[in-house]
Amino acid sequence: MTENSKSSSSTHPPLPPTTEEDRFDRLRLLRSRRVGVATYWRLLAEHGSASAALEALPGVAAAAGVENYRICPEGVVQAEIAAARRHGARLVCLGEAGYPPLLAEIDDPPPFLWVAGDTAPLMRPAVALVGARNASSLGTRMARALAQGLGAEGRVVVSGLARGVDAAAHQAALDTGTVAVMAGGVDILYPSENTRLGEEIRARGGALVSEHAMGLQPQARHFPARNRIVSGISAAIVVVEAAAKSGSLITARCALDQGREVLAVPGHPLDARAAGCNMLIRDGARLIRHAEDVAEVLGPLPQPETRQPSLPLEPPVAPAPQPGADREPTVPAPPPETRSLQETAQLHRQILDRLGPAPLAEDQLIRDLAAPSDAVAPALTDLEIDGRIRRQPGGLLSLS
Repeated sequence: MTENSKSSSSTHPPLPPTTEEDRFDRLRLLRSRRVGVATYWRLLAEHGSASAALEALPGVAAAAGVENYRICPEGVVQAEIAAARRHGARLVCLGEAGYPPLLAEIDDPPPFLWVAGDTAPLMRPAVALVGARNASSLGTRMARALAQGLGAEGRVVVSGLARGVDAAAHQAALDTGTVAVMAGGVDILYPSENTRLGEEIRARGGALVSEHAMGLQPQARHFPARNRIVSGISAAIVVVEAAAKSGSLITARCALDQGREVLAVPGHPLDARAAGCNMLIRDGARLIRHAEDVAEVLGPLPQPETRQPSLPLEPPVAPAPQPGADREPTVPAPPPETRSLQETAQLHRQILDRLGPAPLAEDQLIRDLAAPSDAVAPALTDLEIDGRIRRQPGGLLSLS
């Protein structure tokens, strides 16, 4: 059996576990030392069942030169299941209802997924939106616009809950369906700044998904494997912003290997955050300007979503005051808030992160920062005097 095959004797997908005991043994096999996804499928195919594979595993390890090998203790798996029960997570096995259909087709599908939230989005047509963690203001706006457009068409937005593009895409798709694929356990919301967003995804009908054990802290080696799930769930991946060497390009390579559509949003040639996207387009990725471009590549949905996207309601207009009515005394505006040096430096970093070579309107920057204009204006003046940003005609700003 090769690393990319799931069975040495059949082209049919493997059957899911039929009993709780079998499910327990399979999870125990996968959690045993030196047993990855490919080894798991090979052992299951060679020995016919997880219990037989567990019994044979010490001998297999000894033949490979590993001495004193011990399979995963039962208590470890019992603790994982108990932690999942406390967190309200559900274990979905390959071949069971709730397992993403496209993910089941890749060469190395996870045998199990822990799912916190609703499994329904995992069964719907999905598109992955990925990009830079230090995304520019234009990058996060583009991610939000794409996520909203895709959601309005009935597509689920998949991403990795990272800061920047990922967070913007998830946030914009909360009402229409979004899936966050975690690099650690589904109970470990990383980075911590996106904890509230992760909780919102789960509370509003989305899903948090991971192939890893409950409580596992994400490490660098987990992210490339996580990326294959992001692309595997999806029919296409859109790279919104990416440097020439970034995790988003790893996801794009996974998508190509899986036969998925790879799409990219172009960026300014002088902006390093767009270098990866521009390279992908040069090498044949479809250029994306809006959600309609994605729909054109993928074609119509087999069963169009009938539900309408939620629209923001206009605030009620206050009635005009009647002549002679008593007027409330005018309350003077509070004085500007005094900011510490640390807060000022942080605001400077936020401004620089959101600007790039492409000009951005000052009022749009203020909205993206969600900060009062009387705090942003002096910070812009400081950065302009330092020569780090440039003002252009029409109230536009860019990096120098």
